[in-house]
Amino acid sequence: MTGAADPAKVAVIIVNYRTPALALSAARALIPERADNSGLRVVIVDGGSGDTSADVLHAGVADPALADWVEVLALPINGGFGWANNQAIQRLLQSSNAPDYIHVLNPDTEIEPGAVTALRRVLDQYPRCAAVGSLLLNEDGSLSGSAFAEMSPLRELVRGARLDVMRRMLGIKPMLVTEASEAAWVTGASVMFRAAALKQAGLFDTGFFLYFEEVELMWRLANAGWSMRHEPASRVRHIGGASTGINYDRKVKRALPPLPRYWFEARRRMYARTRGRTGAILAGGLWMAGHGLFVARRAVGLGGKHLPIANEARDLLRHGILPTVQDLQPHVARWDDPIDQPPAWMASR
Repeated sequence: MTGAADPAKVAVIIVNYRTPALALSAARALIPERADNSGLRVVIVDGGSGDTSADVLHAGVADPALADWVEVLALPINGGFGWANNQAIQRLLQSSNAPDYIHVLNPDTEIEPGAVTALRRVLDQYPRCAAVGSLLLNEDGSLSGSAFAEMSPLRELVRGARLDVMRRMLGIKPMLVTEASEAAWVTGASVMFRAAALKQAGLFDTGFFLYFEEVELMWRLANAGWSMRHEPASRVRHIGGASTGINYDRKVKRALPPLPRYWFEARRRMYARTRGRTGAILAGGLWMAGHGLFVARRAVGLGGKHLPIANEARDLLRHGILPTVQDLQPHVARWDDPIDQPPAWMASR
């Protein structure tokens, strides 16, 4: 077991898409973590930004404060979040100095001191823990969603209805996990993986472009006998949606902006992969039923403070209920696969 005098080797992966200044800032915030994590290294992946991002990143890591431990991996295509992370993970694990732990970190984050060390210590303490996630904070310091219970069709009914009393009546646990404990899955904005677990269960499924890929990965890890944990001592500030543009302004009075098509497609694929075709259809149908109840309650002024997402029901019907043949097929990358293979979602289109 790893001792305090010989900490496990940690590599941090930051995937950039047209936010190079944020990615470099996230890397600089990691400088204090090197004191407790000897050999800490960072790979900033440019996910085919198609602008000047790669040049900005290369110039930024030439800074003497970063030069000897931060590198840039510029990819030729925008293959999505999971695929871009896989490209770095495969290179790291196939190298002669492979890390024990891999910390996936969003570029629109800034860790607080000790955040990386706190995650590493959890993996040191729990040898069957495959992934541990940080406590995410919004820009104003308020808590953001960080760790979660299992997603299920019945939970979709509650999510659509936005009625907590229904959740309690059905005996469903709260979705958010807030204590230092096990969780079904943790957000991919700041999560540290055990390399040995990824070697066993596989890396990100490249059938996903963006969203829900970590849910599917952690489902596979759990099925392989590993656990996931939430560690509130690892605190990370997060500016949600800096790359995707999905960053809701809670001051909006009527409705939140619509979600992109790929959000619904990713959710559909996640349910198809984890619950099968019937489970995916059931999840979508139950959400629609719950949403109908929410709309009725809101029409008579009983919707509470919940704001609808514009066109969510319409877009779910169009893109999010009936799984495709491709949704049901696994496209799990392996750590020792040849690098630079295109993502499955791109090939299928």
